[in-house]
Amino acid sequence: MLLQRRDPFADYRRVNYLANRFWRRQGLGDEMSAWAVPLDVVKQDDEVAIRASLPGVKPEDVEVTITDGVLEISGGGEAEGEEQNGNYVIRERRTGKFHRAVLLPDSLDADKAETRYTDGVLTITFPKMEAKKAKRLEVTAG
Repeated sequence: MLLQRRDPFADYRRVNYLANRFWRRQGLGDEMSAWAVPLDVVKQDDEVAIRASLPGVKPEDVEVTITDGVLEISGGGEAEGEEQNGNYVIRERRTGKFHRAVLLPDSLDADKAETRYTDGVLTITFPKMEAKKAKRLEVTAG
């Protein structure tokens, strides 16, 4: 008897993969051809740092915006074309346009965010807001 591990989400992933493949083949808009930026979110004592891996991307090709509590990292240039002299055996490197959006919690101060780009890693640091203290009101008899 052979034991196999059951993956309850295998069928869902397969259908999702096939649907995405279908829409990519249709070429519907730039958002379908953009790749998602891999992120690390590190929570420290008084700040939160978001690190995005953007290997080979120039700092001037990166756009970072915060709108209504949503951090968006996007940019990129033209995608590398397929090589005509040979066939890829493995192709994992991403090129071309990229996009990533993250919902920021209310406890971060987006106005004091700092960005730094070093060796293909974009680091965005958000200080935490001081907790709002409860205000005690005095009740007077009237």
